[in-house]
Amino acid sequence: MFKNITDFIGKTPLIEAQTLIKNPKITLLLKMEGHNPGGSVKDRAAYNMIRSALDRGEIDKSTKLIEATSGNTGIALAMIAGIFKLNIELVMPENSTKERVQTMRAYGAKVTLTSSDIGIEGARDYAEQKVAEEGYYSFNQFANDDNWKAHYKTTGPEIWKDTEGKITHFVSAMGTTGTIMGTSTYLKEQNKNIQIVGAQPTDGSKIPGIRKWEKAYLPKIFNPKKVDQVIEVSETEATEMAKRLAEEEGVFSGMSSGGSVTAALKLAETLESGVIVAVICDRGDRYLSSLLFE
Repeated sequence: MFKNITDFIGKTPLIEAQTLIKNPKITLLLKMEGHNPGGSVKDRAAYNMIRSALDRGEIDKSTKLIEATSGNTGIALAMIAGIFKLNIELVMPENSTKERVQTMRAYGAKVTLTSSDIGIEGARDYAEQKVAEEGYYSFNQFANDDNWKAHYKTTGPEIWKDTEGKITHFVSAMGTTGTIMGTSTYLKEQNKNIQIVGAQPTDGSKIPGIRKWEKAYLPKIFNPKKVDQVIEVSETEATEMAKRLAEEEGVFSGMSSGGSVTAALKLAETLESGVIVAVICDRGDRYLSSLLFE
């Protein structure tokens, strides 16, 4: 029986890193989210947010949709909105990579670029203004429970099954925090001793997909009680690890994945043994016009 492309969201591979871990008692597994049809982990949340809003009757084909994004969520929303014949405007900083903008437009979305000086916060403010003044509907991934529930329903169970319940530590970049919130909730229900580790940028570092939010912009879905440890990663560390992943492991990914794996290796240095799962958030091909792989 033939399937819709949305049937291929999730069920991504979990592979073992071959060169990065020197301690034979520690296994590092990489959750390959770039294998989603839209190329990133955000396919999961985007599908769940759109499907749930449609099922509840909150949106239909006449609804004007808008969402602020740093890139991957926008691509996923553009792809899935196109499948459901929905009109969506995506708002992102003007310094976003050309590949991301072109991909969203290829899926049929309208893309609005805001000043890079005000970053994703400025894009969020623009979208919120459109909602307040012009009747747009925003999924507001930063405050939408359907974001983290996507990972509670899919990412967490996949990891638990694929590790046969042997996972001891889960490491994820923290942006909207949907991935870490949903996965943490599920894994802790299976084994409360599993440690949940979030990667954040050091002060002054800019890593797409990883943020240290000011209090006013902190995602409302974020619950600090669901994260056992936060490890800071510098922009340089995330960049170098993305390059190492490509060269040493054959894993072509972006800076947020480099940040996630950097945090996992810092964690591994403190452990005698364990099974660590780190999220590889997306594919590296959407960063080729940036300086990441120069």
